[in-house]
Amino acid sequence: MSRRIALGKSFRGATTCAKALALALLIGLAAGCDKAEQQRQAQAVAAAAPPPPTVEVANVVQRTVPVYEEWVGTLDGRINAQILAQVTGYLIEQTYKEGDYVRKGQLLYRIDPRSFQAALDEAKASLARQEAVLTTAKLDLNRIQRLLPQNAVSVRDRDNAVGRNAAAEAEVLVAKAAVEKARLQLEFTRITSPIDGIAGRSKAQLGDLVGPGSANATLTTVSAVDPIKANLPLSEQRFMQFVREEQNGSGKHAASIELILSDGSIFPQRGRVYFADRQVDVKTGTILVTVLFPNPGNFLRPGQFARLRAAVAMRNNALLIPQRAVGDLQGRAFAAVVNADNTVSIRMVTPAEAIDSLRVITQGLNPGERVIVEGLQRVREGMKVDAKPFTEPAATAAAPGQAR
Repeated sequence: MSRRIALGKSFRGATTCAKALALALLIGLAAGCDKAEQQRQAQAVAAAAPPPPTVEVANVVQRTVPVYEEWVGTLDGRINAQILAQVTGYLIEQTYKEGDYVRKGQLLYRIDPRSFQAALDEAKASLARQEAVLTTAKLDLNRIQRLLPQNAVSVRDRDNAVGRNAAAEAEVLVAKAAVEKARLQLEFTRITSPIDGIAGRSKAQLGDLVGPGSANATLTTVSAVDPIKANLPLSEQRFMQFVREEQNGSGKHAASIELILSDGSIFPQRGRVYFADRQVDVKTGTILVTVLFPNPGNFLRPGQFARLRAAVAMRNNALLIPQRAVGDLQGRAFAAVVNADNTVSIRMVTPAEAIDSLRVITQGLNPGERVIVEGLQRVREGMKVDAKPFTEPAATAAAPGQAR
C-alpha cells in the first residue's frame, strides 16, 4: 500500500517536470517568434523610410580678402558736343551714318548754300566798288597835294580830299567785314564735327528748315567716349573720409576702381577718380564724383547703368562661405552645418560684405566646418543627410570682362 502511494507520487512529480519543460519550450518558441516578428517589422519600417536627403556642402575657408564698397552711377561722354545749325536754311544732305565714329572736321550736314553764295558775291561786289572809290579818293588827294605848293588849290580843298580818302578807306574796311561775314555764313552751310567721337541719331530730316531759334536748331550730338566718364553721387561723409585717406596716404586701395556692367560682368579696364564737383547738393547731401575709364573700341556708351566698386580695406583671416549657403529665418541669417556623423546643426550667423560669390561670416562658424549650399531648405536640426561636395557652376560672361 505504501509502495503504491510512493510510486504514484513519483509519477505525478515526473508529470509536473514534463509539463514545466513543455511550458518553457512553448515560451521560448513564442519569444523566438516575437523576436523574428520584431525584426521583420523593423526591416519593413526601414524599407519604408525615405533615404537621407542628398545635399551639397562646402568647407568654411579662411583667408585675407579685400573689403569692397560699391556705388551706383551712369556713364557719360567725356565731351558731348551739340551740333547746331548756325544759319537758317533748308537741310539738303546728311553725310554721316548715325552711330558711326566721326573725325574732327568731318562733314556731317549741308544746308542749301545758294542764298549764302549770292550774299557773298554781293558783298564782294560791294567791296570792289568801295575799293574803286578809295582809289579815286587817293588820286584826288595826291593831285591836290601836288598843286597846293603852287597855290592852285586851297588848303580847304586839300583837307576835303584827306577826309574823302579816310572815309573811302573806312568803307573798304566795312565792305571787307561784310565779305568775311558772308564767307562765314556760307561755310556754316557745311556742318562739321568739332571733335572725334560717336555721332548720335539725327534730330533733323532732309528738307527741314533748320537754324538758330528753330525747333531743329540741334541737329545731333557727338560724344567723345574714350576715355568715358562714370558719374556717381557720393555721400558727404564718405567724400570727407576719402579726402582724409588721400591726405594721410592710406587711400591707396581706392586708387583702382572697377566698373560692373548691368549684366554682372566686370569691365576689363580700371578707372581713376577724375574730379569732384565744386559743391554738395543741398537736396540730397551728395557730391558728384567723376571717374574716367579707358574705353578701347568704344564698347561703353553714354547713358549706360553702371556699378562702381573699389577695395577700400583688407580683412585679415576672414571666414568665407558661398552666398547661397546663407539662409534667412524671420530676418535672421543662418547656416546649416553638417557634423562628422552627417547630422545637421542649424547655426545663427552674422554675415558681412560679399566677395564675388562668397560671403564673409564674422560670427557663428569655425574654419573647416562643412555648410550646406544646395538643399538648405530641405533640412532641419538633427536630420541625417547624404553630403556631397559642392561644385561652383562655370560662369559665362556676356560682355568683355570677368564674370562676377
